[in-house]
Amino acid sequence: MLDSLRQPIESGEAVVARANAHVRYPARFQLVAAMNPRRCGYLSDPALGCGRAPKCAGDYQSRISGPLFDRIDLHVDVAAVSAADLTLPPPAEGNEQVAARVAQARKRQRERFKDHPIRTNAEAEGELLDAVATPDAAGAKLLTDAAERMKLSARGYHRVLRVARTVADLAEAESVTKSHIAEALSYRRLSLA
Repeated sequence: MLDSLRQPIESGEAVVARANAHVRYPARFQLVAAMNPRRCGYLSDPALGCGRAPKCAGDYQSRISGPLFDRIDLHVDVAAVSAADLTLPPPAEGNEQVAARVAQARKRQRERFKDHPIRTNAEAEGELLDAVATPDAAGAKLLTDAAERMKLSARGYHRVLRVARTVADLAEAESVTKSHIAEALSYRRLSLA
């Protein structure tokens, strides 16, 4: 069932095929999903989790196909919040500041793509993606090495470039550097196998 999202995520269209016709509907959306690391929910806490780690985690996470995971740009592990975490001071950057940075990054993207039929880095492909997201030499080496080590697909490689371009936009950087590539790579899913 979830694998039926693969095509709309990739193309931004949902296609309904019937005997006499194919109908295309616009389906550009932002997917936000969450899942526990394993069935019991406690991958990093052996005192609370089942005794089958790490096999249990691999079995549970394999219920989501690799091709679907490959189409998700950002994978973020969120640790449980402890009582001590609740007493920490608020973050240095508040919601308003983050919203302003995001709005500025979106403005940069609108200006970048004003002569194209797209609006965001997420939509850039082919030569256009190469033109706007080619990293510096150190970033290119890091990406090449990581692509081999992490066994990134071509789709995953290009998704890293798009995310790195967005990270650079959030940092108000003109070009993509090694640090932007490193941050984008940190959001890729690592296999438990």
